[in-house]
Amino acid sequence: MASELNDFSKLCVHTLTTKPWNLRQCVENYSAAGIRGITIWRNVLDGQNLKEARKLLDDSGLDVVSVARGGFFPSAEKEKRQAAIDDNLFAIEQAAAVGAPVIVLVCGADGRQSLQKSRDQIREGIVKILPQAKAAGVKLAIEPLHPMYAGDRSAINTLEQANDMAEEINSEYVGIAVDVYHLWWDAHLQQEIKRCGQNGNLLAFHVCDWNVPTVDFLNDRGLMGDGCINIPQIRGWVEETGFRGYDEVEIFSDKYWATDQKEYLEKIKQAYLTKT
Repeated sequence: MASELNDFSKLCVHTLTTKPWNLRQCVENYSAAGIRGITIWRNVLDGQNLKEARKLLDDSGLDVVSVARGGFFPSAEKEKRQAAIDDNLFAIEQAAAVGAPVIVLVCGADGRQSLQKSRDQIREGIVKILPQAKAAGVKLAIEPLHPMYAGDRSAINTLEQANDMAEEINSEYVGIAVDVYHLWWDAHLQQEIKRCGQNGNLLAFHVCDWNVPTVDFLNDRGLMGDGCINIPQIRGWVEETGFRGYDEVEIFSDKYWATDQKEYLEKIKQAYLTKT
């Protein structure tokens, strides 16, 4: 199910996809390229006046789709768990200030303790920040990460686990971000996407590709069509739920970051039209 010819109305690009650019460069170049949505990574907000950032975004006509990232709740140390809560509360303030309706949660893990302990701390952390998220009108999207990250980046590694947690918390302000890079391998993906949609918990859909071979499991993601993920099929499952949000291009790539970013942006647009 490739995108219709020259239809970029549901194309969103994460600022980290074009990592060499600052916020202004991302905003100006995405807008000039006809891209409609932007997900803002918090690194480009460092040192920014948030009111000025909001004006820049409002003037551009871009939709702010989400802010990335919150999370990293688990730790064997109480002080670090509290520091994570404080950081997530600040992320909520940032998201509200720039007009983002969603914060993506990379939930975290601590290899010094069991996965179940980390999952318990993730749930506790989300529940603690939920009142402030509600007050700010910002939803929290649990993003399950590939199992290779279970030791340090996320103890939530399948969509089933994310669905279980979102349903247990049972709040309209807690949902899920589906990222094909992390979930394409899962034999239960179609049914879990359907479950996520039926419960109204599908908040975000992220796309990139899995290179074969992959030379770096963090910073060697592929442009759509570079690798082995059947992105159109997964996108179809997502859209069958009634999801009408943005298709968010989230690519961490030392290879593409080293290239001319304007040319890269054109490659993203072409890959979106033909390979997504």
